Amino acid sequence: MADRYAMRLPCLRVAQGDRTLYSFAVDGKRLDSFAAVARVGRGEDTQLRGYQRPEVLKHVRGIQRYLEKPGALLPNAIVVAFDDRVRFEPSSAPASDVEYSSVGTLVVPVDESATDEDKPGWIVDGQQRTAAIRDARIDEFPVCVVSFLAPESEQRAQFILVNNTRPLPKGLIYELLPVTHTELPLPLMRRRLAAEVLYRLNTDHDSPFVGRIATTTHPTGYIKDNAVLRMVENSIHNGALYQYRYADTGEGDVASMLSHLKLYWWTVTEQYREAWELPPRQSRLTHGVGIAALGYVMDELTEGHELRSLASACQRVPSLGSLPWTEGDWALSTGVRKWNSLQNTPNDIRLLAHHLIRLVSKTGHGQQIHKT
Repeated sequence: MADRYAMRLPCLRVAQGDRTLYSFAVDGKRLDSFAAVARVGRGEDTQLRGYQRPEVLKHVRGIQRYLEKPGALLPNAIVVAFDDRVRFEPSSAPASDVEYSSVGTLVVPVDESATDEDKPGWIVDGQQRTAAIRDARIDEFPVCVVSFLAPESEQRAQFILVNNTRPLPKGLIYELLPVTHTELPLPLMRRRLAAEVLYRLNTDHDSPFVGRIATTTHPTGYIKDNAVLRMVENSIHNGALYQYRYADTGEGDVASMLSHLKLYWWTVTEQYREAWELPPRQSRLTHGVGIAALGYVMDELTEGHELRSLASACQRVPSLGSLPWTEGDWALSTGVRKWNSLQNTPNDIRLLAHHLIRLVSKTGHGQQIHKT
């Protein structure tokens, strides 16, 4: 016979108007003994069942790798909805100074033979975190859980409300990354190095980008932060800046990266000074398509060059000649395009990059343009 028992969890009961929340801690590896993920699907009667999307495996693995590192911290609470089989037993502790909260024990029935449909709890928010804890190579990982009692129809409503909350702006995350020195999920670790370089480009007084990159804390810039970030990130992983990267840690020699970028982009801005001073709607040089394409030109001209030989490589930038950044037409391989018709799309970036690389390449064949 399967093991059936009651899990007794120290709990804080909180009244919100006429509703009640129950907050407690539990080993994340035991969550699936009483709570399941209700995924979106339809039964044989075509009625909608469940409400959550399938687990995003890449995201789950990123969280899992983070949790397996020393010092991992997961402060965000998992949200669980319970049915009426769960009960709260208030303690006999003296009354507190507030009326809306009290302590006690949450009693959760556990049946190890129960299917997901028969478990008393459903995970409303925290699907990926729960899966990552489940698969992580760790003995235990206590998590905070906030729960409430509700039928499935209300659980769906709460799921929509929780997941419809506006996330942090990506630009703000990019600004926070350079000053965040703890271990992060791998995708953020990869982006942190590029974010640090972007920050220095926008603040160093000897940078051609100084004050020109629009960020959350510096909204007056006219060059989009994501355009510069993608240019830097692509070069770090696929181009000229790769030589300054530390393969064992994913970090890099930021000072050398900055020297490399500043020398190349100063050469560009000297060549196209007027176009550099104009916002993207008036200049495709400061537009995302121009920043990205010229980033590929930098990789073509300077990849493999050490800093002492970089100046000679950058001297080939003037061979691009006069370009229609602000007026005129582009004579591209696919035909003539008006100067401002190029957009910040993968196809247009690739098209412009190949065009510019052909102009500076004696053989007419540039390096492969990697999709970012």
